[in-house]
Amino acid sequence: MDPAGRVMPADRSRLLALVGALRGTRVAVAGDFIADEFIYGQIGRVSREAPVLILNYDSTDIVPGGAGNAVSNVAALGGDARAVGRIGRDDTGRRLLQVLRRRRVDVRAMDAPAGYRTPTKTRILAGGIHSAKQQIVRIDRAASERADDRARAAFARRVRTAVRGCSALLVSDYGSGLVTPSLVAEAQRRMRTPTVLVDSRYDLLKFRGMTACTPNESEVEAALGIRIGDNLRALERAGRELLRRTRARAVLVTRGSRGMALFEPDRRTIHIPISGSDQIADVTGAGDTVIATMTLALAAGASFEEAARLANYAGGLVVMKRGTATVSAAELGHAIEADAG
Repeated sequence: MDPAGRVMPADRSRLLALVGALRGTRVAVAGDFIADEFIYGQIGRVSREAPVLILNYDSTDIVPGGAGNAVSNVAALGGDARAVGRIGRDDTGRRLLQVLRRRRVDVRAMDAPAGYRTPTKTRILAGGIHSAKQQIVRIDRAASERADDRARAAFARRVRTAVRGCSALLVSDYGSGLVTPSLVAEAQRRMRTPTVLVDSRYDLLKFRGMTACTPNESEVEAALGIRIGDNLRALERAGRELLRRTRARAVLVTRGSRGMALFEPDRRTIHIPISGSDQIADVTGAGDTVIATMTLALAAGASFEEAARLANYAGGLVVMKRGTATVSAAELGHAIEADAG
């Protein structure tokens, strides 16, 4: 890599080779599966009842979110993806499972306990006939209950089975109580090559000894009670503090339009500039794409820096797409080849 962080020709060849190595690499993704529902409409008029818009309904789309988006990205990149989690027996859960199957995700370790309601994030988007749809409101419907000891024990059994023969485990924790530090530690002990990455939206610091984690800057600020912004010294202190407290082998902090920062013990910090355009269309689920790409790349033999750079390309691609989206291996390869270097 050159001093500005750009990819040089020899590095580009290595990254392209790694993209090819992603195919068939087996990764288990365990955690909180969420349904991302998108309701599309066209603006009709302003209501007479209240100062609100009336939308003429167009369509509804349900796609996997949370751990579902992460496992979908693993599959889209060519990985052999195994999903471990739970969904409801409701219509949303059934549709979610159908989408995962269509995306070639192994769903045999998914559970549908009686009485459980699929967590759903409904986004209503509106626009004119000739304009892009914009999100105007989001409605969150949480799971019917938090995970109890019985649910956690059943989940742990399925994770132990699913990681057999896998090269990596991606843990997606969105705060349902299903994922625990002891589960992550046990999975690491059972894996032949214990590559485990953790994405915890609210409780990253409770996990220890993972291979890597990929928090965004806002999550880092919330976890450490600090403000980073444009202060690179604050960023450096935060990254080193996360390494110390999580005992991870690497921490990749995603910074939106500022790119990424990769921290490893006893190595200099690597700042990676944003890939592609900074004209972002939608950041929904971008973090899932980043950690899915990094997990798959590490499982395929990439170094932390190589995996981070691939994740940076993938993140730059997915934020240009509307809604909860994935990135294919072909798209990733094209982005690498297009990099001026």
